[in-house]
Amino acid sequence: MPTIQITGGRIIDPSQNLDQVGDLWISRGRILPSGGGNEEAEIVVDARGLIVCPGLIDVHVHLREPGNEEDETIATGAAAALAGGVTSVACMPNTIPPIDTQAAAEFVVLQGRRAKQANVFPVGAVSKGRKGEELAGLGQLVAGGAVAFTDDGSPVSNAGLMRRALEYSKMFDLVIMQHCQVMELTAGGVMNEGFESMRLGLGGMPAAAEDIMVARDIRLAEITGGRLHIQHISTARAVELVREGKRRGIRVTAEACPHHFSLTDERLRSFDSNYKMNPPLRTAEDVAAVIEGLKDGAIEILCTDHAPHAREKKMRELDQAPFGIVGLETLLPITVTHLIEPGHLSWSEAIRKMTINAANLLGLSKGTLRPGADADVTIIDPSTSWTIDASQFRSKSRNTPYDGWEVRGRAHTVVVHGEVRYTLGGIVQETPAGASPS
Repeated sequence: MPTIQITGGRIIDPSQNLDQVGDLWISRGRILPSGGGNEEAEIVVDARGLIVCPGLIDVHVHLREPGNEEDETIATGAAAALAGGVTSVACMPNTIPPIDTQAAAEFVVLQGRRAKQANVFPVGAVSKGRKGEELAGLGQLVAGGAVAFTDDGSPVSNAGLMRRALEYSKMFDLVIMQHCQVMELTAGGVMNEGFESMRLGLGGMPAAAEDIMVARDIRLAEITGGRLHIQHISTARAVELVREGKRRGIRVTAEACPHHFSLTDERLRSFDSNYKMNPPLRTAEDVAAVIEGLKDGAIEILCTDHAPHAREKKMRELDQAPFGIVGLETLLPITVTHLIEPGHLSWSEAIRKMTINAANLLGLSKGTLRPGADADVTIIDPSTSWTIDASQFRSKSRNTPYDGWEVRGRAHTVVVHGEVRYTLGGIVQETPAGASPS
């Protein structure tokens, strides 16, 4: 692996409370101490005017392989991650077959290594077949490389099973990630239940369906001492419940996705299925609550719930089209445009939610630029203005509501395991053998 010198960038590393202009050195897949020791740079990256930070980590993506490769594959999803500045992804188990065995987890790990794009970590299913009836072999999943457990795409509806999962996962100190939804309350729903659903004559999914499940699971986490993570939080009451749980010392964390802090249910007036997702887009009051949760730390993680679907699937009638949007290639610009530029979060606060906080959730030795750490690095152009063009996505799918949006900030160059695996070009220079970098 080459020795890389990243020069003159604004280095932001929340794990070290670091925010300063300087150089970063990489060799043999690891971060070097300041100055690079006795190493000579083989590749020089001019990062003046750019932000250099730990590689971004997305704890919630759907890569569809095996079973729905027409939507996405591990290789295309991992490539999309790099284009978005994301160096590590945790993929959900709602594949066909699901990731509920050691072999299934090992398959994901192997395919990720073959792709040689972003790092790919499997998340194992909580229940066998994701049927919510019987606990999966969590120990075997860990042996296969699983970094967490969830039945995402569906909630763990059975309270007894959820309790056992929280108890058993303590043996591995791994987190149970929960899609919080009372399914009986959302049956037939297309969008958030409220004024807009009534106005449009569409089936509604009430906020209470999320609130009730969040409240139940926080209580289960309290009595078991297990680790609970609320996925794609979207309602004002759910945010407050997480905040209350934290005050009581319960081991609960939460994540928010860009669509839940940048869009409201009014967007469904267009009947465009790219605005159909689960949890659904909520009201302006819910959006404000999610932003406030991000600001005060009730919500520690930013991620995408990247959910690709082939074009022909999303072109169906709204009630027949699947839920979900792609997000890996728009996470960073939407975060910049809707959280950083308006002053809700600083650069350091936003990066923390996409690096060290995400790494800590999954127990990964990543999310930091400390000497000796894995050399996963994202270089961001914070001020560039550009137009999102879904036709240029590396993802197989194009189901995004952000196509055509004018945004600011994007990933410029991405290093994984000490190798430059993505760049927009123009700042990476190879130094001839025996020469000194200028």
